[in-house]
Amino acid sequence: MYRRAFLCLTLLAFGWAGPMQAEPSAAKDTTDMTKIRVILPDATLTATLDNSAAGRSFAALLPMDLTLNDYHGIEKISDLPGKLDTTGAPRAYKPETGDITLYAPWGNLAIFIKPFSSAAGLVRLGAFDGAIAPLQKSGALSARFELAE
Repeated sequence: MYRRAFLCLTLLAFGWAGPMQAEPSAAKDTTDMTKIRVILPDATLTATLDNSAAGRSFAALLPMDLTLNDYHGIEKISDLPGKLDTTGAPRAYKPETGDITLYAPWGNLAIFIKPFSSAAGLVRLGAFDGAIAPLQKSGALSARFELAE
C-alpha cells in the first residue's frame, strides 16, 4: 500500500495526472501558408512558402530584389540580405524541382530547377505552384520576390 501511495505522489509531483496526451505532430503545418510572386524579366511565377520558422523568416525579408545565378545546372542561387531562422528544421532535405530552399551553411537562397540528392544544411522554405520553365534558362536572372496580395 505504501508503495502505491509513493508511486502516485511521485507521478503527481512530475506532472502526470491522467492518460498521456499525444505530442503535437511534427508534420508540416499547412495553415496560414504565405503566397508570394517571383517577378522575372519575362514571366511572373507564384509560389507558396511553408508555415515554418524558415518560411516565415524569408517572408519577413520581402519585398527584395535578387540576382539568381546558375549553380551546376541544378539550382539558381543568390545571397540573402539577412539570416533566416532555421529553428525546428530537419538536419537535411532532399529537394525536388521547384523547391525554394536555404543552404544554411552559406546562408544563401537555392531554387532547384532539377531534383537533387539529400543534403545536410538544406532547409525547405516553400515551392513554386506550377511550371518553372522561365527559371530554367541558363545565365543570371534578375528576380523580385514579393508577397502576393
